[in-house]
Amino acid sequence: MEYAIHCENLTKRFGDRIAVNSLSISIRKGSIYGFLGPNGSGKSTTIRMLCGLLVPTSGKGTVLGYDVMTQSEEIKQRIGYMSQKFSLYEDLTVEENLDFYAGIYGIDGERRKQRKKELIAMAGLTGREKQLAGSLSGGWKQRLALSCALLHQPELLILDEPTAGVDPVSRRIFWNVIRDLARQGITVLVTTHYMDEAQTCDWIGFIFFGNLLAQGTPAELIARLQVDNLEDVFVTLVQREEERQAAARNRRTEERA
Repeated sequence: MEYAIHCENLTKRFGDRIAVNSLSISIRKGSIYGFLGPNGSGKSTTIRMLCGLLVPTSGKGTVLGYDVMTQSEEIKQRIGYMSQKFSLYEDLTVEENLDFYAGIYGIDGERRKQRKKELIAMAGLTGREKQLAGSLSGGWKQRLALSCALLHQPELLILDEPTAGVDPVSRRIFWNVIRDLARQGITVLVTTHYMDEAQTCDWIGFIFFGNLLAQGTPAELIARLQVDNLEDVFVTLVQREEERQAAARNRRTEERA
């Protein structure tokens, strides 16, 4: 089986604090992997390591076959990344933003023209090419940001809470696009707090306090924890981990006494 991402015991420390603790995940090519966890759980740190923006403290991992420790530039060239916060230029039009990012990726000539046409159609932005990005609604902005992330035809797309604060209709349209991309063979790693979105992922991993608590398909996780839905899976895993850590602290206190 081919993996777009494969990590073994990937760890990141900041001084005495462990942000990500011995993370081991394998994400199949062409699949959608939902990476879930409360704020501050280690999701963004993990993503930064996988994007080649942060060097791991220890462990090993590959992204599209490239080593996260030594081949960060190769990784950056082959992935698309979209953050929760709108990061494009609001004083540029839709088309100007696409042109700007095409220039960054070195896309010009007929290829640039064709990619812009394809992505504007994919995002439903036809007729809005001359509209300022800053005047777009939240849902349209996210579709434009996704288009810019896809300009260079990446093999892996990393989305960090892409639909936070977006209305339900726009969220559904956005996810229809994501599923179409996966069917085309693009691997998607996405973080989300919306359990209805997580339910449609092929595979899910739950992280909390830097520890990967469980992973599997949505149906497997619900059955394994004997709960009714993914929200209950999320709450149950967090409660168990909090209880485990509280018990560990109590043992350490008793040992010092």
